[in-house]
Amino acid sequence: MDTIQKAATYDVGGVRYPRPFKIRRLGHFGFNVADMEKGLDFYSRLLGFRVTDTRDFSKVPGREEMAKRLQDPRLVFMSHNSDHHAFLLAHKSLGAIFGDDAVSRDVTVNQITWQVGTMDEVFAAADYFRERDVEIRRVGRDMPGSNWHTYIRDPDGHTVELYYGMEQIGWDGRSKPESMYYRAFRETPELPQISEEQEVRDAIARGIDIDAGNVIKDETGEEYVVAGTRLPRPFKVTSIGPMSLFVTDVGASEAFYTQTMGFIRTEVVTWKGHRCVFLRNGSEHHSLSLFPKALRGELGLNPDTSCASMGVEVGSYQQLRDAVSYLKKKGVQFTDAVPPELYPGVDYAAHILDPAGHCLMLHYYMERIGWDGKPRPAEQRRKVGKDWPEAIEPMSDTYADQTFMGPLG
Repeated sequence: MDTIQKAATYDVGGVRYPRPFKIRRLGHFGFNVADMEKGLDFYSRLLGFRVTDTRDFSKVPGREEMAKRLQDPRLVFMSHNSDHHAFLLAHKSLGAIFGDDAVSRDVTVNQITWQVGTMDEVFAAADYFRERDVEIRRVGRDMPGSNWHTYIRDPDGHTVELYYGMEQIGWDGRSKPESMYYRAFRETPELPQISEEQEVRDAIARGIDIDAGNVIKDETGEEYVVAGTRLPRPFKVTSIGPMSLFVTDVGASEAFYTQTMGFIRTEVVTWKGHRCVFLRNGSEHHSLSLFPKALRGELGLNPDTSCASMGVEVGSYQQLRDAVSYLKKKGVQFTDAVPPELYPGVDYAAHILDPAGHCLMLHYYMERIGWDGKPRPAEQRRKVGKDWPEAIEPMSDTYADQTFMGPLG
């Protein structure tokens, strides 16, 4: 178990920490792909992510010339919950222009975004990073999504974002209209800022139609019954993560994420001579894992992406079994390339490939870390065979993660 080693010199909500921020969870991520239509079909029709907004750069003032160099000018925002977005999809040409792949051409993850608790933390983090010569990509507030942010790069060039204040999509399925984007910031804003509630009141006072935003399209054909609710699929994505990356130097990346970002090392696994590190920022066993790039070829995974896998959690063990059956019938490609040793803390899981070759890990359970900060000993973890039973016995922390708060559909 790793503990906080540095002097706790910053006040974060009345609690002393070694950094002026505390990461709470993985908020969202994105992929750059070669075929947007195939990607949209996979993530929306098959996995059930809902399109909450589409930003067409050919229609954004000041971006017209840039858009001409893009094979597809869209940035698509998608979600599985009330967050404006949990997933973004962009064309690879947009990633090249924005510099997502500036350090290495296998960086197809357009961002890995971690949520902190307050606006103060977002901008205090920017000062903290500057003092430590960490490359800052931008600071301000994004639209759509309304989240206040600081963007940096990790040692391999992955864009890492700290954010606060994600726009929420309510029961009416509407996002903010573009006419409210005047509250975007391209540089560090002065603090304090007005509340979200006041922002809406101001927009109404300006005569803005706050109901003119994008509306999530209705889905029909709710032919599956999922624990008493009719849904278009026999499962519901309830969470994302963990993110697993192939990196050039595991030690350097581990130092960055633990010492600079404040992650805690949960476990180290040596698999076929390769040191693999599992890090967390909450009670989950891990929210980020780091593998050496040499392992990518041995596993036979896509050499064109540094993403080893991205976790997609569904609501129950039954939903996981049903998701596997459903996706196999839909022709989704499954892979056995990732061995269980490389996802400790998860028992039953299935790995699939999206049309761009990114590996996704479907799962329903993640081991929780208690007050003593120690993971479950490996010998006490559930042994998973090739044949999955219809029902299983609970572990002490089964269904102990954060509850999906909204209705399933």
